[in-house]
This record gives sequence, structure tokens and C-alpha cells, in this order.
Amino acid sequence: MDHNISLITTIAAGFGVALVFGFIAERIKIPALVGYLVAGILIGPATPGFVADVHIASQLSEIGVMLLMFGVGLHFSLNDLLAVKRIAVPGAVVQMGLATGLGVLTAWWWGWSWGAGLVFGLSLSCASTVVLLKALEARGVLDTMNGRIAVGWLVVEDLATVMVLVLLPPLAGVLGGAVAGASTAPVAEAKPIWMAIGQTLLQVAAFIALMLVVGRRALPWLLWQVARTGSRELFTLAVIATAIGIAYGASALFSVSFALGAFFAGMVMRESEFSHRAAEESLPLRDAFSVLFFVSVGMLFEPAILVEQPMRVLAVVAIIILGKALVAAALVLALRYPINTALTVAASLAQIGEFSFILAGLGVSLGLLPAMGMSLVLAGALISIALNPLLFAAIEPFRRWVLARSELARRLEQRQDPYAELPTSTERKYLEGQVVLVGYGRVGKRIAKAMEARGIPYVVVEQNRERVEQLRGQGVAAVSGSAADPAVLIQAHIAHAAMLVIATPDPVGVRQMADTARALNPSIEIVLRTHSEAESQMLRDDGIGKVFFGEEELAKGMTQHVLERFAPQPA
Repeated sequence: MDHNISLITTIAAGFGVALVFGFIAERIKIPALVGYLVAGILIGPATPGFVADVHIASQLSEIGVMLLMFGVGLHFSLNDLLAVKRIAVPGAVVQMGLATGLGVLTAWWWGWSWGAGLVFGLSLSCASTVVLLKALEARGVLDTMNGRIAVGWLVVEDLATVMVLVLLPPLAGVLGGAVAGASTAPVAEAKPIWMAIGQTLLQVAAFIALMLVVGRRALPWLLWQVARTGSRELFTLAVIATAIGIAYGASALFSVSFALGAFFAGMVMRESEFSHRAAEESLPLRDAFSVLFFVSVGMLFEPAILVEQPMRVLAVVAIIILGKALVAAALVLALRYPINTALTVAASLAQIGEFSFILAGLGVSLGLLPAMGMSLVLAGALISIALNPLLFAAIEPFRRWVLARSELARRLEQRQDPYAELPTSTERKYLEGQVVLVGYGRVGKRIAKAMEARGIPYVVVEQNRERVEQLRGQGVAAVSGSAADPAVLIQAHIAHAAMLVIATPDPVGVRQMADTARALNPSIEIVLRTHSEAESQMLRDDGIGKVFFGEEELAKGMTQHVLERFAPQPA
């Protein structure tokens, strides 16, 4: 019966060994995903002993990628993507081009063909969204401005990679390879390049249009109908079936990748009032299958490459971690974003993952990339994924170190941004006795709308530079930057403000914002929000200001309604 239970055997071995080595990794203070990768190597074909089914593991990992990208879509709306388009689109395109160029030059140095170098460079240029999400979620910065920029950047990379995957087969002949699945057929019989490009653009555009026009109405309606049944398991089934079904349909009907299809499914489902519940219900499956993704990566790794070609492996790792990171950081700084954003994006891109494997595998099947190229890509992925959490942990220490030692870094940190200070024409009512509102998200917008209705002057402090530009265009006084930076609060004229309202969902710099405001304006009133009861109580004990805890305020509002409903009626 062994041949009938390969799926069960692979799942059992993958989860069991990953649990052991993930636990060991956490105990020795390294990320658990390193343990998952090691588990994959141990149950893979390159090591002696038990060998799991690589093909089944690969398909299971695809489900993990779908569910993870679906979860990203649930937290990342189209408006969020458009909000970072000015940095994500040019940044991703230029960074992919330069990283591909580094790969082509390296392959040329090794004596590979130009086509092999192109596939190799493209494989090294696209980072793993799965790895990035894990890193951002672990640090609680997925919903911050830096997190949205990094995710938006990788979404643009994914879109570009989808184009490459579709265009590579018809271009294989020109690059020195063969047509996929028809190695004996002359390349001249392949579909014309212009037709392949046109067809790809039409397919991607058709899928996006269908999701935005039809899906935006159909999916929220579907969730509403299922939720009305009151069945929790049926709701969970609807969420999972939607994620995987749309991902598969996008691939089968429109030639769009599974990951991209699932991402748009989640992004459209975000329009539903049940989006938060959908995210919670799919979380356990997302976590479980993401483990299988890392295990499957480890199973594809050939440890012998580390001994046989150490210098080539080192060159690949250098391109991924140093080359891509430096290019990304330079691009972000050139677009006038702060050093912290540049370092976050650089760390986000300093790894490769699922799309790299797909690209390299396609290159091998087309006769473009040698087998050694696939092994080098996998080695680079394994090492960069293992080191990526360390890069994120080093962001803030490195930022402090470089600011203390580099005059150039200090100038970049202090340079003038046209949106980093209020215009000289700003009315006096916004400079004295005003409210400084930190954060212009869902909560901040409601507060701003209420103050505007009452004629209360306010100044918005927002990290999203594009959002500040939009607010300025609407006549709203707004300053771009992080309110944790004293210079930004100074530009918002905190010294003469009547109140500081911190409505941002990022809890990291709340205390620093409050301390800075108190130092510059001891009499200022501070109002802030928190996300946990413990944090709320701690801030209240410290006397920082008026603290609002979401669940507590919701309970108060509902309790007041109940008491008013059952209040004793006058005789």
C-alpha cells in the first residue's frame, strides 16, 4: 500500500521533522524557518535515509503560497497598492533590471551563454513574497508604511515575473534554447513575439478587470450568504475554496500565476465586512502550508554544491544579499524616502524564493539554463532565506551606527522634503492652538472628518508621502514623516499645539511621540489608541495621556446602548 499513501507520508514526515527542527531553531535563538529548511534537506533526495515525494511536496507548497498571498490581499487593498505606486513601480522595475544585469555579467564570466545568463539573472532578481510576509508579520510592521511599500514593491515584481514566465517560451529560440514541450520542432514555428506579448497583456488585463468589476461584488455577497447560515465550518470552507479556486481559475483561464490569482482574490474579498473573520479563519491553514513551502525548498537543495562550487555559491549570495539590497536602498533614497524605509526595503529584497524556482525550472526545461544554474539558485535561496531575519534585526542598529559615523547619512536624514514642512502660506490657526493628528488611516480619517465638521483646525502627520500630497491638494495642512522623529513634530508646530492625537496603528513609536511632545510642549493634552489591554494599562499608569483601547471602547458603547434600552421608564 506504500504507493497509495505517499501524500500522507509526505505530510506526516514534513510536519513531524519540521516541528523537531523548528523547535530546536527557536531554542537556539534562530528563526524557526531555518529549521523547516533543514528538515526539507533531511527528508529530500540529496541526503540518505527516508525520502519524501518531492512532487507532492511541491504541490502542497503551492497551496501554502496561495493561502499566504490570499492573506496578503485581505490586508492590502487596491488603494494601498496605488498609494505606493510612485516608489513601488519604478523601484521594482529598475531594481529587477540591475539585478538581472549583475546575474548576466556573472554568468558571462563563468562562460555561460547569453540566454542562460538572462534566465539566471531574472531568477536572482525576484524576491519571495512568502519570506517577506513572514518577516514583516513577525515584527508587527506589515500594516506600517514601510511594510506596505515593501509588499507593493514585491507585488510589482510578481506582475513583472508573470510576464517573463509567459514570454520566455516564445523567446527561447532567439536566446539559444528550444520550445518547451516540443524540443524537436523548429523554433521558427513558435508564436510570433508580438502576438505572445499582446496575448499576455490581454490575459492579465482581463483577469484584473474581472476581479475588480465582478469579483468585487460577487465575493462579498457570497461571504454574506454563507455567514447567514451561522455555520462556522461552512464559512471557513467558503474562504478556502474561494482562495484556491480563484487561484486555480486564474492560472487555467488567464495564465496568471497561482500566487497572483490568490492575491487579487483576497484583495477583492477585503471589500466584504467579513474580511477580518476570513483572515482569522484561514490563518491556521496558511501557517501550516507555509511550513510545507519551506520544507519543499529544502528538499530541492543539493548540499554537494556547497563543496563543489563554493565560490560560485558565494557570488550568488553576494548578488542576492549585497547587490539587490544596495540597489534597492539607493533607489529608495533617490526617491527621497527616509533611511529607515530604504533599509527595510533593502532587507525585504535580499532573498529569493518561489518565483525564482519556477523561473529557473522553466529555463532548464527550455534548454537555456544548465542544471548547475538550478542548483546555484536553490543554494542562494536557502542561504538568503536563512539570513533574511538577521538582516531585519540589524536594520535599527545599523541605522544608528551609520548616522553616528556618516555625515552623508545625516544629510540624507535631514534633507528638505517639500512635504516635510508646512508651506509658508499656512494660516495662523494651524500653527497655534491646533490639533496635531498622527496617522490618517481609517481611524484618523474619522477623527479628521469630525474636527472639520466642527471647524477645529488640525495638522496631519503621515508617513505616506503620496497621501500627504493628496491632502495638500485638498487644502488640508499635512506634514510627511514619522511622528517618532522630533523634527517632524516640530514641523507640525507641536510646541504651540493644544492637543496631540495619535491614531496610527503602529504602536512602536507611541511612547517616543508622547515624550517628544511633552518635552516641546509640557502643557499639551495627548490622546492615543492602543491594541492591547496590557499596553493600555501601562500607558495609563505612566500618565502619558488619555488612552483608548479598541475593545474596551466598543464594550462601553454596546453596554451604554443596552442600558439605555432597558432603562426604567418614568411613571
